[in-house]
Amino acid sequence: MQSQNCQRAPAWTEREVRDLIAVWGDKSVLAELVLSELHSKRRNANIFEKISKGMKHIGYNKDPQQCRMKIKELRQAYQKTREANGCSGSEPQTCRFYHELHAILGGAATLPQPCALTPSKEWQATRKRVLGARKMTTMRRL
Repeated sequence: MQSQNCQRAPAWTEREVRDLIAVWGDKSVLAELVLSELHSKRRNANIFEKISKGMKHIGYNKDPQQCRMKIKELRQAYQKTREANGCSGSEPQTCRFYHELHAILGGAATLPQPCALTPSKEWQATRKRVLGARKMTTMRRL
């Protein structure tokens, strides 16, 4: 039985999730993810550490475990939606952030609309804001 003193972390806001997806979708993180899929859990821990640091750079205080759990939750929602859309005769389904997640997790399009392959304009704007904040932080260090 768990202790009653344990508190859950506050729920992620939509903006936090969009920023997490933008950090997760960064080319350097994705490159490391591709390499790590065949390797150890320790290497994966390094990726979540990198994502956590990226979140800190843009003003959030999310530890690697929080990032890992949220990404796991997002990935499961995406995969469940893809599986549901793979059933013939079923009506196309979507989940929150589907287009953004599809841009990261890729694969064949599961929705009939061609826009399923393109991240939303809001996600693209968030990504520019996140990457801009990261560049500003890097410039301040120099």
